[in-house]
Amino acid sequence: MEDFNAILVEMAKSTPRNIKEYLAPDGVYRCKVCQQPTRTKKHIEGKDIEFPITCDCDKAAEAARKERERLEEIDRKRRICFNQAPMRSWSFENDDRSNVILSDAMRRYAENFPEFLRQDKKIRGLLLFGPVGTGKSYFAACIANRVIEMGYSAKMTNFATLTNDLQGMNEGRNQYIEDLNRYALLIIDDLGAERKSEYMQEMVTNIIDSRYRSGLPMIITTNLSSDELKKPENISYARIYDRLMGCCFPQEITGPSRRKKELRESFGDMRAILGL
Repeated sequence: MEDFNAILVEMAKSTPRNIKEYLAPDGVYRCKVCQQPTRTKKHIEGKDIEFPITCDCDKAAEAARKERERLEEIDRKRRICFNQAPMRSWSFENDDRSNVILSDAMRRYAENFPEFLRQDKKIRGLLLFGPVGTGKSYFAACIANRVIEMGYSAKMTNFATLTNDLQGMNEGRNQYIEDLNRYALLIIDDLGAERKSEYMQEMVTNIIDSRYRSGLPMIITTNLSSDELKKPENISYARIYDRLMGCCFPQEITGPSRRKKELRESFGDMRAILGL
């Protein structure tokens, strides 16, 4: 105990004084900015030893620094996650909530994401299917952005990009697929839009199977209908859909086309600019 006290005394002696502090009329060293004490006394080995303490404005400055670092980290992860910059701003806060039940369900998936990282969870992901433009990619990006804000990593891409990358490789395909499992959440758009060939189907199978075996959540979007998912066109796709159903909850995304709505709004803006 004496050795520990001696260390404390030496630390107190060697700690530089805060340049913002001054000796107030009440005999207490205070911060010139917030007027809070900058030192405290501890009675050690019969002596009162002064130790520096953090004042309120220094605490606020430290909190602001940590918040800046947090936001910078979020921005860095978003740049890694999305190849398309607009997706970085897609959020539940900006959702038009045209389908309240569905919007709330997607938000709950994001908020409960830590639960889906547990190894005892068999169904960890989502299979979002339905017509073009109804918001499948939007909801998936909202989930990714929320998960990133929670401190996790995410990657959103599409099967066309992945299979094209793999096709251009002479070696390292397995490592490329394995590297996708570095992300806590993997989102892959447009299942079924990739080129129809035996090679492409094999690559899609390998990607999904690797993620399945990793035990990590994935979200898949597709324009395929419920009937097309239930009745695959060949045995290769039957294996793919069967694997997905083993780890993803199927959810149909229906309603008016968000894409057409956005286009109508953009046309209106252009008409106003052109005076038409």
